[in-house]
This record gives sequence, C-alpha cells and structure tokens, in this order.
Amino acid sequence: MAKVHWLGAGLSTPPGIRRLVELGFDLWLWNRSVAKAQDILQGVQGQSQVKSMDWQDLAANVSAGDVVVSMLPGTFHVQAAELAIANGAHFVSSSYISPEMQSLHEASIAANVCLVNEVGLDPGIDHLMAHCLIDSYRKSAAYAVSNEVEFKSYCGGLPAQMNDFTYKFSWSPLGVLKALKSPAQWREFAATQNSAKPWLSVRSYGARLTDGSSEIFEAYPNRDSLPFMQQYNFDREWPVKTFVRGTLRGKGWTHAWQDIFGLVDSLEGAPADEVEAKLGAVSDDLWRQHAYDEGEADRVVLCVELSACNPDNGEIIWHQSYNMDAYGNEQGSAMARLVSLTVSLAVEAVLAGNICAGVTAAPKEELAESWLSFMRQRGEPIQLTDCLAE
Repeated sequence: MAKVHWLGAGLSTPPGIRRLVELGFDLWLWNRSVAKAQDILQGVQGQSQVKSMDWQDLAANVSAGDVVVSMLPGTFHVQAAELAIANGAHFVSSSYISPEMQSLHEASIAANVCLVNEVGLDPGIDHLMAHCLIDSYRKSAAYAVSNEVEFKSYCGGLPAQMNDFTYKFSWSPLGVLKALKSPAQWREFAATQNSAKPWLSVRSYGARLTDGSSEIFEAYPNRDSLPFMQQYNFDREWPVKTFVRGTLRGKGWTHAWQDIFGLVDSLEGAPADEVEAKLGAVSDDLWRQHAYDEGEADRVVLCVELSACNPDNGEIIWHQSYNMDAYGNEQGSAMARLVSLTVSLAVEAVLAGNICAGVTAAPKEELAESWLSFMRQRGEPIQLTDCLAE
C-alpha cells in the first residue's frame, strides 16, 4: 500500500492530515517537533505514525508510488520534490510553482510521477473557481471570441474579530513581509500594469458575501497575474480589459501598516543577508504581537468573478461569481480547513491516477467541480451567483 509522507505539522495542516488517516491511508507525519505532530493525530482512528523530520531517514523510507506532501516553508519544496522523483514517488504542495519547481517537469515525466502544486486555498480553491467560471462562460449562449472580458480574483485571511492592526498571523509573518517586496503585474484598462510596491496599488473592493450582503475591503494585486491567463485557458484572441489576482485586507490596512511599508522601502538595495536579518527580526516581533491565540477564530474571504461585455456598446452580457466567507469552527481554523483539505483531495487524486505526470497546478473541469462540491458538502460557504439574474 502506498504511504503518504506528510512533511510539516503547522497550524494549516491538521484537518487534511486527519481526513487522510480516517480514510484509511497509511500516513507518516514528519515534523521537527514530534510532540506537536502527535497532538494532531491524538484520537484519530487509522494507520499513522510520527517521525522526527530528518531528510536521510525520509529518503530511506519513501518508496515508489508513495506521495510526499510538503507543508514545509517554500524553500524546502524543491528538495522534497527531488527526493520524491529519485524514489519514484509523487509530490504535492499548496505553494506556487517556482521556476525551480517547473524545471523538474521533464524529470518527473521521465519518472512517471506527479508534482502537483497550487492545491491549497490561494493558490488552489481560487484556481478551481476560475476554471469552472471560464468553462461556464465558454458553454453559454453569450460566448463570443470578440466579447471584452474582465476577470478578478481576490482572497484574504482575516481575524474573525477585526483589530487595530487589521490582521493576525496563522504562520510565520516572514512570508507576508517578503511578499510585500514582490513586484506585481496585472491587466487593467486593457493594458498591462506594473507596481514594484503592492501597497501603492491598493483599491477599494466591494465583496459579495454568501449571506447576500456586501463588505468593503482593501485589495491589491499579488505577484504576476498575467501567466494565469494561459493557465486558465483564456483564448489568445479574447480582448481582456481586466485580469487581476490579488489579496484582500481589512479596511484601514494601509494606514495600520505604514511602519512596515517604510521598513520594506528602507531595505531596497540592501545586501541579501541584511534584508533577511531585518525581516526575520520584524517577523519574530509581529508573531509575538499578532499571532492567533489558542482557539481564536479566523476568517477567509474569497471572491472570483468573470464578466463579458458587448464590444460595441459595453453592455455586460454575462457575469458570474464565486464567493466564500468562511470562519474558524470546531473543525479547525478556516485557513487550515481550506488549505489542508484541498491538499488531501490532491493526494487522493494522485493515488487514484486522476492527475497526469509532470509539474501541474490545481486541476480543472471535472475535478474542479467535484472538489468544490466536496467543500460545500463539508459545510464551507461557497456560493456561485449569476450576477445578471439578480
């Protein structure tokens, strides 16, 4: 029987780990803190064991056909994927596909193994929603290659009870700080837009919520949105007015984070080791001040929308959106459920032979629909709205 080697037992992992064990998978949980990993598996019925994270020991225990799941910091993903390929095993991660990961595509095909990435929340569930919307639009009576298209996808993890800082951290703040240093590129007003500092491109975004109400957030473009047009199978001939994937923050975020933006600004051009040291120190401080308390509820808001306009008069002729507003509950934090349960679905799909070999991202078409249906059945508030029918 294939084993699932799950690396990392952080705050975003428990629901997915428990689900795979309860489904009957032989799960080995590798973590730096054995006690922390044991706590996750406490009372879970199934076949599992906890191992201290050691790369040599891991390599000696991974067999052909197994799955290596990396929920470690992103700097370890390629190492884990290379180990998987060397042992004829598959690999799953919730993180973005880096150039280094993409470079393993040919080797993974040669080894006939899957390297599945971008199967968490964002990236992950947002991809599933995008694939479903685009498939729905293509099949609609309104579809025409000449229609002008607008696509927006925004996601944010927020405190269930908003605070003056407008944010709380469910894992190390270092990743958030480094993301602020990443330039953004997107499409807006039918032209490519660029920003070296995402906080300078914040705009107000009115999010439709699943209870029928709406709420105003601050939103900004995240990373480079443009490659996702190809990933989502946008036709090259479509006139795309807007295409943006971005991050949601609470109202007042830009004001509350001014000191952090100033620090990131001040490090521009500094040596890499100095940047790492200063960001690391600030990350530690932010973690002490703004980490979630034990049992404190969080919130995740995700909005993905696609619209098409008549090119002659600008009239919107097709407009659908997926919306989710999830809160932490007795099943775990919203972030943990949405990230790790989606990862667990990817593990299932890989072992069932439903994902092809090579480096891939969140699946489309049939699997996308079934995964969203699964999340709804688990009680996640995912709503598809025909905006023109309202």
